[in-house]
Amino acid sequence: MSRKARFELYRDTADEWRWRLVVSNGNIIADSGEGYASKQGAQRGIRSVKASAPDAEIVVSE
Repeated sequence: MSRKARFELYRDTADEWRWRLVVSNGNIIADSGEGYASKQGAQRGIRSVKASAPDAEIVVSE
């Protein structure tokens, strides 16, 4: 049975909320890149990523 990808929500060493996207093999493939003052702010960030990128195109800059 394989595990599904998951968003992990956690407090960092500066006591700010952050999220990371962890795939089934345990690798982190994305993170918030910034700390949030509130847990709710970090959850909004997760919802924004989930809503904004399901069909994102790939653009190669050369």
